[in-house]
Amino acid sequence: MFCVFVLFCLCCWRVIGELDAETTEIQSVSVMEGDSVTLHTSVTKIREDDDILWKFGAENSLIAKISIENQIFSTSNGTDERFRDRLKLDNQTGSLTITNITTEHAGVYQLEINGAKLTTKTFSVSVYARLPVPVISSNSSNCSSSSSSSSSNCSLVCSTVNVSHVTLSWYKGNSLLSSISVSDLSISLSLPLEVEYQDKNTYSCVLNNPISNQTQHLDITHLCHTCADSVQSCGSTEAVIRLVLSALVGVATLILLVYDIRSRRAEQNQAHIHPLGQ
Repeated sequence: MFCVFVLFCLCCWRVIGELDAETTEIQSVSVMEGDSVTLHTSVTKIREDDDILWKFGAENSLIAKISIENQIFSTSNGTDERFRDRLKLDNQTGSLTITNITTEHAGVYQLEINGAKLTTKTFSVSVYARLPVPVISSNSSNCSSSSSSSSSNCSLVCSTVNVSHVTLSWYKGNSLLSSISVSDLSISLSLPLEVEYQDKNTYSCVLNNPISNQTQHLDITHLCHTCADSVQSCGSTEAVIRLVLSALVGVATLILLVYDIRSRRAEQNQAHIHPLGQ
């Protein structure tokens, strides 16, 4: 009977403990690298008998603590180099702010409020690097043989380097044409596209992650040239060269003419002076 009574008391204590403890679901927080993020406790004002603990990572390392009764307001500025001079505590609510956040601060943060009852709260913080602007380049080695041919295409490629947790996409107007994604690894991405040389539609390449994006618009006339365009460009260049050469020849001719006139006049003057001398 004594053993049954002890087991009954233990069960009651466990049930009471579970009722006294309030656990909330994990909250996902996304932030850009270099920005600040605040993890809120949802407490309006800390009570005198409340102890607030902030823990980080799978090892549950203590990074911040508040105890009103013992007048403790501390952060792990000296014990964890990752958080040195980056943590700020709100003395009224116990909320934790991480400043100038980097990818090494991504992970799980655990909040414990010990008071009349135990309240826990979990935050999953994701930190994303700032995105570069994607680059669009021509992948065509030769120009189109005919500027009027509707079947001739221009090969393009949109690329970016050193990215992770992103999606690279081609859009025609607002319609998605193709996309490629990368998750954990920091790698280079490239996505091809073929368009007609005379295409008048608007194309854009977009690099995005869950909280930001970068867009590069396609200028077809700048990247896609037909052979006719090349010939016309060469013809225009040749015409300019010929014009410059003609101008140089004209100037040289004028200089020779002036020199010839002056030489003839000098000879005539000398011929006129000799008879007088005789």
